[in-house]
Amino acid sequence: MKHKNSRVIETIRLLSVDAIEKANSGHPGLPLGAAPMAFALWNEFLNVSATETKWMNRDRFVLSAGHGSMLYYSLLHLFGYEISLDDLKNFRQLGSITPGHPEYNVTPGIETTTGPLGQGLGNAVGMAIAEKKLSAEFNTSDFNIIDHYTYVIAGDGDMMEGITSEAASLAGHLKLGKLIVLYDDNGITIDGSTDISFTEDVGARYRAYGWEVIEVKDGNNYGEIVDAINLARLNSVKPTLIKVKTIIGYGSPTKAGKSSVHGSPLGKDEIIQMKKNMGWDPDKSFYVPDDVKEYMKNITDKKEINRFLWEEKFEEYFKKYPEKESKWKHWFEYEISDETFQDSKIWSSISIDNSTRNSGGIFMNIVKEDIPNLFGGSADLNGSTKTYLKNLGDFSFENPSGSNVFFGIREHAMGAIINGIALHGGLRPFGATFLVFSDYMKPSIRLSALMGLPVIYVFTHDSIGVGEDGPTHQPIEQISMLRSIPNLSVFRPADGKETAMAWINALKRTRGPSAIILTRQNLPSLVGVNKGANYGAYILSKEIKEKPDAIIIASGSEVHVALEASKKLLEDGIDSRVVSMLSMEFFDKQNDSYKEMVLPSDVKSRVSIEAGIELGWRKYVGDKGKIISINHYGESAPANLLFGKFGFTSENIVKLVKEVID
Repeated sequence: MKHKNSRVIETIRLLSVDAIEKANSGHPGLPLGAAPMAFALWNEFLNVSATETKWMNRDRFVLSAGHGSMLYYSLLHLFGYEISLDDLKNFRQLGSITPGHPEYNVTPGIETTTGPLGQGLGNAVGMAIAEKKLSAEFNTSDFNIIDHYTYVIAGDGDMMEGITSEAASLAGHLKLGKLIVLYDDNGITIDGSTDISFTEDVGARYRAYGWEVIEVKDGNNYGEIVDAINLARLNSVKPTLIKVKTIIGYGSPTKAGKSSVHGSPLGKDEIIQMKKNMGWDPDKSFYVPDDVKEYMKNITDKKEINRFLWEEKFEEYFKKYPEKESKWKHWFEYEISDETFQDSKIWSSISIDNSTRNSGGIFMNIVKEDIPNLFGGSADLNGSTKTYLKNLGDFSFENPSGSNVFFGIREHAMGAIINGIALHGGLRPFGATFLVFSDYMKPSIRLSALMGLPVIYVFTHDSIGVGEDGPTHQPIEQISMLRSIPNLSVFRPADGKETAMAWINALKRTRGPSAIILTRQNLPSLVGVNKGANYGAYILSKEIKEKPDAIIIASGSEVHVALEASKKLLEDGIDSRVVSMLSMEFFDKQNDSYKEMVLPSDVKSRVSIEAGIELGWRKYVGDKGKIISINHYGESAPANLLFGKFGFTSENIVKLVKEVID
């Protein structure tokens, strides 16, 4: 008679292929090949709860190879999560909780949205960093309240992606010993054998990164997998890569080991023969035998006991260390008092002529006292982005309580890692680099938005204001790219006060990620900045008459130019209004009456100015209005000369306002 573990593994395999067959869509190869390693991990090691899926000290599991989602859903069903057989039958169907790739906040038990290869492993590095930081903050000599592992199942595709190399390199440097990656080493991708494009020694590469590498020669050998994970858990100073040699589509009579099994249903005849070969009734689909149900109930009960024991310890911990309880709530509930932002030091320090990157750094270093879980860093650009948290230490293996993370020149991994930090909970992550390099981060930013994560991206050195560095470093189209991402709030502040308001909205008033766009060059501190900035756009300078002759709309470094133009227009008898557009996303969410108040529809004479491409501005200026923009790449020259050459001047605004009025 088969061991119960073998019965469960076969159940996982057959549930997966049945769901994929019913959907006529999906990836059976990974669930069939990786089922033994996945069940060994979940059964023997993974400390989770099906009833309290968000309890803080759970182990994190990431299926980085998210195309194998049916493996994940089958595991969740068998381990007692609120995923029924009907949910499995609705795999990939409209409105189901079992979508084609795992989605955070859609399916109970899913820790992160995966599918774009490499992202999940990057997220996992962030989760492991968060665990290390929080354990240093909250653990005591007698209570290990934060003490859990981050596990990943990754495939050949994950290993090929550049983001994985970036993230793994940093993980090795930081010696994240509680990060364990099981590599489904089946040697097959969509186009065929990995030999056609991927012949490197993956183990040697990871050893060079500072990882421990363990090899499992038979991916169907449950005991060998368990031994490898046990060995990995003994290593506290290195993350571990476990290379598990598997056969893609294992058990499929004619397709096992072939690329054709990667992303297409097996077909009914293939499944019937597969079930016969396993000794299962070929007429039964979505079948979980009673003995498997009973066996799994015992396993899940034991896992619940582990959670109960932790909760008892947690209560004792708070009784002995009451100061930790208030700190815990402050860090994990994310509530920030309005008083934090009413500190006079903030507003006096930033109400000066300065670059908005400097103003942002000043703001961060004042509020860090009241937001002690602010945590992040830059892609080797602290001196340029001004995002270093002074006197809070640098996060490292030797100093895990530090608040500044040196991501190195790894922008894409930085994006995925801060997503993982946010997903873990307890920290308010940020990452900073030059705006032009947001291109490197786009996939991670998109996933931040898709998951609604409260991460903050700080992008400095915006526009042709970068000057002599030239067109390679002058972001022209990046702001519009960021604005095109649903659920991402983009802020382009005009001075220090607006910069503070952008940060406040990102920290307190957004439900998803934010991008704060800042200048390298100094800007004047503006008169008239007010709380209307919280609504995205507001009247910065009001007309004298009852109704303006024209409206000038500007953002960021061009707002002070718009104010200069407004003064010149008044000298010529033209009464204009200046509107500062801090965030298009916030303004677009306002009610119609507010929008009408700021941009009255009966004033058709409008000009907008922003040192980027014109995309997105037409809806604010209307068909008659003029847009001052730059729809081509810049040049290498001092910034003031470039602004003049490309028309970002008060004189050009005056000229165009007169044209739209005429």
